[in-house]
Amino acid sequence: MSQTPSEIARAVLHTEAAALTRLGDELPPAFEDVIALLLHIGGRIIVSGMGKSGHVAGKIAATLASTGAPAQAVHPGEASHGDLGMITPDDAVLLISNSGETRELADIIAHCARFAIPMIAMTRRADSTLARSATHVLLLPDAPEACAIGMAPTTSTTMTMALGDALAVALMDQRGFDRENFLAFHPGGSLGAQLLRVSAVMHRGDELPVVMPDTDMGETLVVMSQKGFGVAALVEDGKLAGVITDGDLRRNLEGLMDRTAGEVATRNPRSIAPDALLTEALGVMNASKISALFAVEDDGTLVGLVHIHDALRAGVA
Repeated sequence: MSQTPSEIARAVLHTEAAALTRLGDELPPAFEDVIALLLHIGGRIIVSGMGKSGHVAGKIAATLASTGAPAQAVHPGEASHGDLGMITPDDAVLLISNSGETRELADIIAHCARFAIPMIAMTRRADSTLARSATHVLLLPDAPEACAIGMAPTTSTTMTMALGDALAVALMDQRGFDRENFLAFHPGGSLGAQLLRVSAVMHRGDELPVVMPDTDMGETLVVMSQKGFGVAALVEDGKLAGVITDGDLRRNLEGLMDRTAGEVATRNPRSIAPDALLTEALGVMNASKISALFAVEDDGTLVGLVHIHDALRAGVA
């Protein structure tokens, strides 16, 4: 009886998972030498492969570039028709071929030899043309492909992509690439939004609804209305001393206009540091059921205000 689709899927995943485990256990001995090489090149990491390996090369190059290691994918066919000019002696080249005999890579191999460009082979065969031509060899385990006929690139491309991830993450660590660096390369989309700081979106200066302890409530209401945040900051000596919200107004309706801001304000309010993540500010606002949060320095100095709408506009939700 033939296997069900679910049984086939599990077999594929188990086969590939076993290969990745083996790759981790048998990490290529040249891995650290490759990292040392890539850390000190003056140019870019050129990644290339043909067919499925070419698609993997594009992904590896994109991951490297987005994590602080300048990289570019070059198609071997285009390289043979002029794009070899993209590869300079300041670069290092990573060539991917499971068999190590991909003939379309021949011109890149020759170009690297001619100009003494460091070349890294990622292949399954140590005795292949590619491996013998390379400066460094990242040898993949000889693990079976996951397809029924054992020929479609499945396990091999999974291992190759995973080894590319290992290179990128190791280089990140060696370069000291942190969250701030990551944000610089990912300003758009949900990744960038998750890494935004409060300081990137907060309102400052004249935009802030600020009142003093002796400001009468008539003027305080004007400030709250003009600034449009539904809240006012009570400030003493430049520091946040309290807040006045719609809730404070409702609780003090009787005789409100005969009072001062200092008498109505809620003291010791929640606040956030300007270098805190915007996601953290949104979490505080949601937990406290408030729509605005004042940003203060370590000494309590008021520097900004972030509104829940600012977080939503930035894509943090």
